[in-house]
Amino acid sequence: MQPLSGPPARPPGEGLNAPPAAGELPLSTRQRTVLEQLITQLCSLTRQQGAEVWAGIKHDLGVKSGSPLLSRHFPAAEQNLNQRLEAATQNHATRQVLAQLTGLLNQGNNRQAVSDFIRQQFGQTALSQLTPEQLKTVLTMLRQGELSIPQPQQRPATDRPLLPAEHSTLNQMVTRLAAATGESGKQIWQSMLELSGVKRGDLIPAKQFPHLTTWLTARQTLSQQSAPTLHSLQAALKQPLEPEEQRSLTEYARQAWQVQPQSVLTAAQVQDLLNQIVLRRVERERDRELNDPRYVQPIFSPFAPVLDLLRPATGRPGLLFIALFVILLLFWLLV
Repeated sequence: MQPLSGPPARPPGEGLNAPPAAGELPLSTRQRTVLEQLITQLCSLTRQQGAEVWAGIKHDLGVKSGSPLLSRHFPAAEQNLNQRLEAATQNHATRQVLAQLTGLLNQGNNRQAVSDFIRQQFGQTALSQLTPEQLKTVLTMLRQGELSIPQPQQRPATDRPLLPAEHSTLNQMVTRLAAATGESGKQIWQSMLELSGVKRGDLIPAKQFPHLTTWLTARQTLSQQSAPTLHSLQAALKQPLEPEEQRSLTEYARQAWQVQPQSVLTAAQVQDLLNQIVLRRVERERDRELNDPRYVQPIFSPFAPVLDLLRPATGRPGLLFIALFVILLLFWLLV
């Protein structure tokens, strides 16, 4: 008899090795690429490292730290990363809004205005307690100048000197301009004092703050341009030129420097033209204040009481004589 051909007999219950199920295979190249791209985006928005994020995913999915992710883990891992990325994106946007708000708080009375607004509108006392949408609302209103100090807390801008926060803002801007131009901070401050028209030892009035910030910002912007012109100078102003100002500046540049709108300006010409803008705006404000009825002083009439005395005395000669004597005495004393 010939032996039967084929594989040798196996013990009962011991069959051929079956291939692993699809879900038990390691992550495919495409799956790993998708997860790695999401992790890269997440790391760019946070301070986390890639290995830390991988470990966090395994922890959330219940996978042991020493075990690899399998294909069946991919859907849950992708969803986990998308949720993390969405939260990180929102947090990043909120941090940016907070940073912009913080930069504006040191200007003028913005800090007090924002504090009053969020307490009245949202019942909060700190920016960190606001929602992202509330923070955006505050930032938008602050940029548009819709937040102001309540009337009882305001002081006349024409009388008061610079607030500490306003002085600090100017000092920071002077430092940046000095670093950009090589000019000394002391010299820049001296130019600002001359533009403000204050005497040595006097304080800069708060009403000059907008003009000085415009002057400093424009100088900072133009110092970074290799070929500034009249057009770029006008574009650098925080408060745009009015049509009459624009005509006057163009005429001044032509007469003083023989400069046309398309001509390239030197550093000296840029500073002189910016000085002219500020000086003319300060002069225009001064004229407006002098013509404002609130600043017109009544004409003093020292003889008004005497004339009032003469009216009832005109019908009584005795009193009229006394009144005339009083007038002559006053005239003698004044002379």
